[in-house]
Amino acid sequence: MKTPLNDFLEKYIKEEKIRFHMPGHKGRAFIGAEKYDITEIEGADVLYNADGILRDSMENAAQLFGTRKTFYSTEGSSLSIRAMIYLLKLYAMNEGIKPKIAAFRNAHKTFVTACALTGMETEWLYGREPQGITCCNISAEEVKNYLDGADELPVALYVTSPDYLGNMADIKGLSEVCEEKGIILAVDNAHGAYLNFLPENLHPIYLGAHICCDSAHKTLPVITGGAYMHISYKAPDIFAEKGEYALSLFASTSPSYLILRSLDKANGLLSADYSEGIAGFAEKVQKLKKELALRGYCFIGDEPLKLTLDSKKYGYTGTEISEYLYINNIVCEFSDRDYTVMMLTDSNSDEELCRLFKVLWALPKKEKLTERPPVIIPSERVIPLTDCIYLPTEKISIEKAVGRICGSINISCPPAVPVVVAGERISEAQAELLKYYGEKEVCVIA
Repeated sequence: MKTPLNDFLEKYIKEEKIRFHMPGHKGRAFIGAEKYDITEIEGADVLYNADGILRDSMENAAQLFGTRKTFYSTEGSSLSIRAMIYLLKLYAMNEGIKPKIAAFRNAHKTFVTACALTGMETEWLYGREPQGITCCNISAEEVKNYLDGADELPVALYVTSPDYLGNMADIKGLSEVCEEKGIILAVDNAHGAYLNFLPENLHPIYLGAHICCDSAHKTLPVITGGAYMHISYKAPDIFAEKGEYALSLFASTSPSYLILRSLDKANGLLSADYSEGIAGFAEKVQKLKKELALRGYCFIGDEPLKLTLDSKKYGYTGTEISEYLYINNIVCEFSDRDYTVMMLTDSNSDEELCRLFKVLWALPKKEKLTERPPVIIPSERVIPLTDCIYLPTEKISIEKAVGRICGSINISCPPAVPVVVAGERISEAQAELLKYYGEKEVCVIA
């Protein structure tokens, strides 16, 4: 597969043109990448009005992911999520539908800010299993029961899958329910761009989602900030027609060409033998899990390339295992009181996998800790989310916050999943939940 943007940059560099344009470094090395760092000059196309090499590159990406349209983001999935919510609001208005979206409660904080900025009303769906704030295990049948009992259908269902711990929702089943009810399925697939290249395609678009975002930089060999917004063939026409416009509403007018080059160059890699390589690597990861299970480790989640230790069953908090790994020169993605999360890709070497195995094997198992993560408690909404972002707030201790109305757009414990959202009344149970995740203060409406 051709890489038109990368080819343009290589040619531009060889021609040694005098750069009387941004950026200010003029291509001269400071950190080493400057020669590839340009702006939207003649021939380089314009990201959100693409009709040249960027258009061709995004069409290549769409071909790889089997989409009607794939748009690039140089500001991560956060930008794509904002554009997705805007498109859903636009679609609802055009169709005369109430702009309300039903969302799994473990949504990233960007979803909350996007709803606040667009005026999209949110109805939260809560999971029943006590796996902490990052999880929201809701079946397709449970969603169907919710929709069957709804007085008014939402315009869309918003699902985060995979979640931060590696749990994957039943996207195929959820898509069938959404099709039956005539609503949109939107998926935050930030952690799952690679799912499209597994022997069994597990990507949301392939499984039936209408629209989704991928953070390419999380699981593919792409520079931080590189992401996609995918539009499926069955999505409303307005999604493809207004996709660039939606992104441009929230995006910088100075997109990083270092990130764009990375996304473009990745197309060449992904179209070659990437699927074969990732399949072999996934097998190695599964073997690693099985061998560590013999030592007594317990893993949760079904995402193929994520290792999530249910640390307390091995006798440690997630943070304690993360700290143990760190002093052995291994850095995890995330840890809290309950879990230790490691994100793997085929860029990790066999030697690195072996090192991880040896270090974990050397850690002695202790008596399991019985404390389990709390269940998220549904909140009482008092003030519309959009109104809250303009109201004065004050910061007070968690102990004094019970009964007050949350004023922060969201209180996001790592990794950026809200416990309480602006406009919701803070209950005693939620205050305890905040303290469980290490929060000491909270912003409330003054």
